[in-house]
Amino acid sequence: MKEDQHRINKKIRSDEVRLVGDNVEMGVYPIQKALEIADEQGLDLVEISPNAKPPVAKVMDYKKFLYEQKKREKALKAKASQVVVKEIRFGPNTDDHDYEFKKRNAEKFLKDGAKLKAFVFFKGRSIVFKDKGEILLLRLAQDLEDLGKVEQMPKLEGKRMTMFLAPRKTK
Repeated sequence: MKEDQHRINKKIRSDEVRLVGDNVEMGVYPIQKALEIADEQGLDLVEISPNAKPPVAKVMDYKKFLYEQKKREKALKAKASQVVVKEIRFGPNTDDHDYEFKKRNAEKFLKDGAKLKAFVFFKGRSIVFKDKGEILLLRLAQDLEDLGKVEQMPKLEGKRMTMFLAPRKTK
């Protein structure tokens, strides 16, 4: 079993603690008296801030506290969204029909909330058409202007020219 992140009951090493909690008279108590108070209520004595002088301890149900904490963390994790990046690949001499087909896919990706990485791949000597590739990507950016905004303008890296589009927030 893993070590608890808080010291509870007999594991508290201080001689006296500042006691807090529901239906408990707050104040500084010797550790034995604080343990008795917690025991009378059938609850645990949990050290909340061990670095305070004297340390602060709270009377509560420790298992319930851990359960609530786990539940909160799980809810936060569920709210965090994953960023999906979809890719679309063009050649420098992509004709209109292929372009329209790939543009429709790009529209679908942006509507689904995914980021889009569009790139033109230059094979062999086709690198001499890098201006065609840039025109193609800028045309795509213009056609998708209402669905996504350009995060990175077309940039040539080796044999590929890449451009990133992020979906626009829809209200």
